[in-house]
Amino acid sequence: MPRAIISPSVLASDFGQLTAECKRMIKGGAEWLHMDVMDGHFVPNITMGAPILSCVHKGVPGIFMDCHMMVAEPEKWVNDIADAGGALYCFHLEATAHPIALIDTIHGRNMKAGVAISPDTPSTAITDEIANAADMLLVMTVYPGRGGQKFLDRCVPKVAELRARFPDKDIEVDGGVGPKTIGVCADAGSNVIVAGTAIFGAQNPEAVIAELKDTVNTAQAKLAK
Repeated sequence: MPRAIISPSVLASDFGQLTAECKRMIKGGAEWLHMDVMDGHFVPNITMGAPILSCVHKGVPGIFMDCHMMVAEPEKWVNDIADAGGALYCFHLEATAHPIALIDTIHGRNMKAGVAISPDTPSTAITDEIANAADMLLVMTVYPGRGGQKFLDRCVPKVAELRARFPDKDIEVDGGVGPKTIGVCADAGSNVIVAGTAIFGAQNPEAVIAELKDTVNTAQAKLAK
């Protein structure tokens, strides 16, 4: 099983102090920062784009930006995100007809490639060919587009189905994840945890990050038996 990685969702941060917020998370034990890029087309919201990512990359040396591309034409933004310092480019399977070609393009720009599925997309839509080409699979546990939504339990079996097929793949969950919902995600086999409000809104973010990581490690130890 791959190792536990916590990726705080920057969407829940104070955008007025973005680089300071990212540094605060890294100091608190986060390895990745989850950057939600929304275009107002694929989802009904607009957040940040390459210029902001570029500023964060310059202001936070060594940051691993886990870029979640909630965009209608993911092929269009690979170069911009790579130039801005993106480390992982995760596109939605629903947004492209050519996922394998897109993964190749992402790898060609020296970024890791992620494939995301929304709540109404079955995990079986991620074929073995797609998953084997990708570096990470993302199961959305809320509808993409807005932070602070309620966790959708019905998405958890998709994590388990993917983990059964791909025991060594990074599998990320995103949406409504925090101390109360991490257990089912970890038990299903997710190892990359995106949490927004649960971390950024906590009085002690370090403790929340440690709790999320410990829960994943405990679940993995059980699954390994």
